[in-house]
Amino acid sequence: MTDPAVSNEELELFRDMVLRFFEQEVHPHYEQWEKDCMVPRQLWNTMGQAGLLCVDMPEEYGAAGASFEINQMIEWEMSRLGYGGLGSGYNIHSNIVAPYIFNLGTEEQKNEWLPKLVTGEAVGAIAMTEPGAGSDLAGMRTTAVRDGDEFVINGSKVFITNGIHTDLVIVCAKTDPGAGSKGVSLFLVDASLPGFSKGQKIEKIGQHASDTAELFFDNLRVPASALLGGENQGFIHLMEELPRERLGCATQAVAQAQGAFDLAVAYVQERQAFGQPIARFQNTRFKLADVKADIALSKALLDQNMAKFKAGTMTVDDAAILKLTTTEMQLRAVNECLQLFGGYGYTTEYPISRFYVDARIQTIYAGTSEIMKEVISRGILGR
Repeated sequence: MTDPAVSNEELELFRDMVLRFFEQEVHPHYEQWEKDCMVPRQLWNTMGQAGLLCVDMPEEYGAAGASFEINQMIEWEMSRLGYGGLGSGYNIHSNIVAPYIFNLGTEEQKNEWLPKLVTGEAVGAIAMTEPGAGSDLAGMRTTAVRDGDEFVINGSKVFITNGIHTDLVIVCAKTDPGAGSKGVSLFLVDASLPGFSKGQKIEKIGQHASDTAELFFDNLRVPASALLGGENQGFIHLMEELPRERLGCATQAVAQAQGAFDLAVAYVQERQAFGQPIARFQNTRFKLADVKADIALSKALLDQNMAKFKAGTMTVDDAAILKLTTTEMQLRAVNECLQLFGGYGYTTEYPISRFYVDARIQTIYAGTSEIMKEVISRGILGR
């Protein structure tokens, strides 16, 4: 798919529309969704009707056929505004599931699922992580055994974003149990099939509005046509799609750091201590300067990798460096910003607290910081 060029004027017009949507459809309800520990299922349909889902998919599937930058801008704005849970769900749906299907799927698979993802009729999820195997694909226990024209899937997955609302799950399963990570395949699984079940919502310390669940497969039968990409080629496919996935995480990281910074800048000019705004204290000013510099450096790295991605030159190493750098920066930046709020920063009354708890998962999911360092070091030293 060729990514169309987008002018600054087009980008800003789209941004204005997106911000109006968030102001009308998200902001009035988000606190309640955080308490409910999930967004309502109808929100996905509403976002689809507004043209916000999978915007860079081709028009033939009902999408806008817009630039990848517009997709990232939507992710940026919802993250900057403090909708971290929604941002993670959106990233999975629009930045991972839809591109996987477009890049790896047959025409039949694309025609069946992409229009539904675009409209919100179907909510997408990807199921890799298992209770006993996080980043270790070789340790995966979920199996898919061929039986004639079908595969029979057994096993379970955990920490699945969009797990409660999902209608379509890309399931990673072992089709050759003796081949380690080279025996993994991907399947498009309809969540309404017999043998598919969802566990209870997993309660988390942050990103509450992101519904997260455990999924179970008990003799779940899928047609052979549900295989996404090549059999036993799942690991290769996952590596191929990692750059885009981690670009999404980096966009969330830098945007959420910017959102926390904006809150802190406004607050320190209002909060009084010793008869003056704390913005006048050198410590406050220097802390803000450090955070701004950190964000600027990470934004430059993000922009550089966006350009590489569009040119088709972004590598797995690039993605690991970007994910590691931006998410670790996010933790530092949000921590410093919360500190400037004093005791009020530790209360849920102030939105900075949500930025703080939402940030913590960023160095864990989509590959931990430790895994990112391992990937980078292998690029330097080999295995």
